[in-house]
Amino acid sequence: MNIDWLAVVLGTVAFFIVGAIWYGLLFRRTWTGEAGLADPLKGGAQARIMGLTLLCEFIIVLTLGHLFAFLQPSDHVKMMISAGFGLAIMTPAIGINYLHQRRSLKLFLIDASHFIVGMAAAGMVFVLLG
Repeated sequence: MNIDWLAVVLGTVAFFIVGAIWYGLLFRRTWTGEAGLADPLKGGAQARIMGLTLLCEFIIVLTLGHLFAFLQPSDHVKMMISAGFGLAIMTPAIGINYLHQRRSLKLFLIDASHFIVGMAAAGMVFVLLG
């Protein structure tokens, strides 16, 4: 059982890039408004948050890589697992938190769709390098 470390690293980068596009270009104003974040982060706080985000995404993609090394799935199944984790595990987990925090549906849809697309991007890296 060998983990594809290159796919893990590049999958993490792909996930991070999806987040940059999602929260930077596509939904920045809506997301910051719905999240109640009037001022963008500056300096050390931003670096710490982005670094920890990258670390968390690495752990997620490493778990995916470990699963793929163990199962040796086809490319089709890799994509089903990747997007499926985003849709059927991460999205409901976010939903539970947002229900109890009384967050808006709009915020939920932005964040949940980020995880689905981000996981699909990470899965695509495994397919392309597989």
